[in-house]
Amino acid sequence: MPSGRAPSLIACVLLSPWPLTLLCRRLPGVPVAVLSETSRHVLHASPEAQTAGVQTGMRESAALSRCPDLHAEVVTAPEAAAAWAGLLEQLYARYSDRVDGRVPGVAYLQLRSAAARDLAAALQAPVGLAGSLEVAQLAALRTPPGEVKEVPPEGQAEKAFLALTPLGHLMVLGLRAAQLEQLQFMGLRGLGDLQQWSAAQREAFLGVDVGRRLNRFLRGDRSPPLPRYVPGQVLEVSLTVDAPLHELGQAEAVIRALLPDLAGQLRGRTATYLTVSCDTLGGSLSATRKLKWPLDDKGLRQVALLALDDAGALALGIDRLTVQLSGLAQPSRLVGLWAGLAELEVTRDVLDRFPEALVKVRWLDPWAYSTHAMYEWVDWQTGEVRPSAMTPRLGWTPSRAQARQRAVDQVLAFFEGAQP
Repeated sequence: MPSGRAPSLIACVLLSPWPLTLLCRRLPGVPVAVLSETSRHVLHASPEAQTAGVQTGMRESAALSRCPDLHAEVVTAPEAAAAWAGLLEQLYARYSDRVDGRVPGVAYLQLRSAAARDLAAALQAPVGLAGSLEVAQLAALRTPPGEVKEVPPEGQAEKAFLALTPLGHLMVLGLRAAQLEQLQFMGLRGLGDLQQWSAAQREAFLGVDVGRRLNRFLRGDRSPPLPRYVPGQVLEVSLTVDAPLHELGQAEAVIRALLPDLAGQLRGRTATYLTVSCDTLGGSLSATRKLKWPLDDKGLRQVALLALDDAGALALGIDRLTVQLSGLAQPSRLVGLWAGLAELEVTRDVLDRFPEALVKVRWLDPWAYSTHAMYEWVDWQTGEVRPSAMTPRLGWTPSRAQARQRAVDQVLAFFEGAQP
């Protein structure tokens, strides 16, 4: 390594809970709260809203009565996932080629100290800088927003930092909330107290899986290095118009012009989310919809129009329309349990060894009310009926008197029908 050049470390950027962070970034300085999609209770509240008296679990009406200026909104899962994928693309393009963001709200990058400080100032988020993913996240949890806490890798500095880790941060190492509550009841205050226990004691109290993971961490075992980020997880096309769009027909024409280029960029892949972003006079408005495979031009156009309607940007006038596809993956198909000629070979081998192993279903009447009249099991080779434990049984057997009366009724019905 050249002299005077600082080594790269693992940076952890904490943006959780991500739906609340996303809402705060859209409306800076405004008290906001994230609502649940079903009951419309408060899931997360910003510090400004909490200062005004808004608490988690409140109804929307109760939260608005506490804070009349509160902006309460439902952030859907597709919308949050699409925004997170876009943020990862920005981190890759501007800061590092090694980015990991499998959990929304927690991003890991390989950075130097100067770049980490720039990132913390740009996102106004706490950033932990260390030699491993776990230590970096523990450092980020103890850092104010917009600042960086660097922990030198290995050595006495890292050991002293880990010894002061509070009990509530040990969820990073796999401990559950119930276990943390038990440890707190026993009087433990942090990781330093757990280090006084033996490895066997930790496994006996925390369980084998959690105890072994914690023991490996205390011995110095860390997560593997960050993999290289694969770009292109978000496809985007946009169009800037000369005059603002106010009519649905105009916007539909723009979407028709954009979607062929977007579908061509897929190159056989499938996408999970479609996002429509509109730049208007009042700011940027966007909406996200989840896609279903297989994708075709008509389906993409309909989903894009639905997302445009969700954004509600036509009333303000659209100056620039952007369509994004995220959550890209290669489609997979299950053709069957046995594919091709192997099906015949495997079936023949099974029947040679176990002649009565396989049965087929012969449908009698799929619309029958009783199961014994719907289908029956037959032998795979001969086609003869094979009663087994799976054979439907008669749910009702008529008595002798009822059977006799039924026969009499059938005879009378025959002769009555035969009369001229």
